[in-house]
Amino acid sequence: MIKVMQYGEGNFLRTFVDYYFNELNVEGGNYGVNIVKPITFGTLEKFEKQNNKYHVILRGSVNGKAVETVKKIDVLQSVVCPFTNYDEYIAFAKDAELKIIVSNTTEAGICYNENDKFDGFENITYPAKLTKFLFERFSCGLGGVYLMPVELIDNNADNLKKCVDKYIELWNLPKEFKAWNDRENFYCNTLVDRIVSGYPKTPEDIAYIEKLLGEKDELVSIGEPFGLWAVEKKGEIAKYIKEGTHGIGVVLTEDINYYKKRKVRVLNGSHTNIVPVGLLKGAITVYDCMTDETLKKFLNDTLESEIIPFVSNDVNATKEFADSVTDRFMNPYLNHQLTSIALNSISKWRARNLPSFKDFYNRNGKIAPNLTYGFACLIKIYSGIKEVDGKFHYDLPNRTIEIQDDLPYLQYFANGGSVKEFMQNKDVWGEDLTAYNGFYEKVEEIIK
Repeated sequence: MIKVMQYGEGNFLRTFVDYYFNELNVEGGNYGVNIVKPITFGTLEKFEKQNNKYHVILRGSVNGKAVETVKKIDVLQSVVCPFTNYDEYIAFAKDAELKIIVSNTTEAGICYNENDKFDGFENITYPAKLTKFLFERFSCGLGGVYLMPVELIDNNADNLKKCVDKYIELWNLPKEFKAWNDRENFYCNTLVDRIVSGYPKTPEDIAYIEKLLGEKDELVSIGEPFGLWAVEKKGEIAKYIKEGTHGIGVVLTEDINYYKKRKVRVLNGSHTNIVPVGLLKGAITVYDCMTDETLKKFLNDTLESEIIPFVSNDVNATKEFADSVTDRFMNPYLNHQLTSIALNSISKWRARNLPSFKDFYNRNGKIAPNLTYGFACLIKIYSGIKEVDGKFHYDLPNRTIEIQDDLPYLQYFANGGSVKEFMQNKDVWGEDLTAYNGFYEKVEEIIK
């Protein structure tokens, strides 16, 4: 058996990665996915109740025809909480059949913290946990694995390895381990693309899904038919990751940068920029934005003038991809909630929108108007955050929403932190955003 360890149990991984490995099994493969819960928040009760089985429903339009495909997913071997069952978790490190490690810990998850301790676990970063896991594998005399992070940051695997290297140095781990990590483990940059709305949101949708499935499924997840997984080709990865269409389209490539840049800037960037604008205008889903003429024009104008020109020299190819993206946004079946996309918006704006903003500024000598407007709407929401019983809320004109992001950002604004100082914070943005001529002033003007 080819075993996969997966850090993360969320809707995306289950509707994309696990769906793919499940399809390989349907085609005659022998894969088993073992999920590891990466943070203490939440429980695994639903997995236990359903014996690690669930359904994926793909809804959308294929060749102009509406489709609704139901697939039962039974590729999960185990779902482990390492905070309560560390021995079961670390046993994976000692399993010779483990070949692949996948992770999705959000854009903020791949990071380094010099205060992390080797004897810690619950409060250390994902790369720190991974370093400890790999050291256990090394200590058993086993070979390496293929690491395929799907976090939406540039060079996600390269950055993951840099963090692991830093922890090896920080913790004074043996030089033989460092050599083993360099030689035996293949850190493969990846790009993933599928819009996933997750569990149905309304009582009517839940009732419909239960009727469709003929049973109750608290883990059911809804996504679009489109799927692309571009994976950097290293070592003998082709033995484990099969190219072609297997529920999703898979590409093994030696140059993943184009796929990454195109998807992150066009799809994710336009998503992240429209969300705060749509929320303040009363929209609830992406489909709401696409059926509102003002919001749709805002999104299309942003793509045309501020994103597409800076993705690659082949502007026509990027335009074609952008057209397919807006068609996917028009999928009425997904019910993709803006609040779901809004999770961790600060790190998302930095990863997805700031590069396009900078390219526009450098070429035109002025700030990008629509990206600036989207950023201002985002900051308006954050600067109006209120903390109630440990949760952070914002009162929209039509409803109150919960804002979920890194705790220091939420507390900063809940305690009345200034917009200017936040924009100047290099730890947040990697640079001082007020250095862009007129940016801060325009943001304040829009907020007012």
